[in-house]
Amino acid sequence: MPYTYEYPRPSVTVDCIIFGFDVKSALKVLLIQRGRDPFKDKWALPGGFVDMKETLEEAALRELEEETGLRDIFIEQLYTFGEPGRDPRGRVISVAYFALVNLIEHDVKASSDAKNAQWFELDKIPPLAFDHEDILSVAVKRLRAKVRYQPIGFELLPEQFPLSQLQSLYETILGVANLNKRNFRSRIMRMGVLKEVGKQKNVAHRPAILYSFDHEKYQQLARERYEDLIKRGVDFEI
Repeated sequence: MPYTYEYPRPSVTVDCIIFGFDVKSALKVLLIQRGRDPFKDKWALPGGFVDMKETLEEAALRELEEETGLRDIFIEQLYTFGEPGRDPRGRVISVAYFALVNLIEHDVKASSDAKNAQWFELDKIPPLAFDHEDILSVAVKRLRAKVRYQPIGFELLPEQFPLSQLQSLYETILGVANLNKRNFRSRIMRMGVLKEVGKQKNVAHRPAILYSFDHEKYQQLARERYEDLIKRGVDFEI
């Protein structure tokens, strides 16, 4: 005879906040247009209900692929949202995940119960379904905090990039203009996770040095002296 719980069991969903960075130095987030009620036709974060035999992360990756076509990306758990009344369908708790991707490397295509999937600049976000505006706000704050001490922003760049493009990325994420060039470059290089790979070609101006992110070196530093790596991070005075 199956065990009967005394207390009601809430449903569990996952929501995905996927950030991208484009060539115009705009930070964007991926949204889907809902194809069914509640909030039919409203824009929302990709996500859905967790199946009984899958982990939270498996559910997040499945929903992301089903609704947007994105796959094979690294996601990180962000926060759990469980305010009563956040979902008109009943008592629903949502675990949010976020990720950073290079827009050039990932095409999006709506499917499943999503009518559309589209990238939106952060300052041009339409009204969102459920409490997704609150979830997005938490994700942006987490991104801006983490990018100051961990080189997570490299996931948004092409494989090779000049330091000027990297600085533009940080200025965009942090929401500031004109970080001190010398201070920025000094702190970035002091982290020891960039490797020089050549110079720009076929440009009208003086070719800049190109760099790539050394994932192996970063993982090594993180294992050996993580606290020291943080101290040598890009915790800029803003």
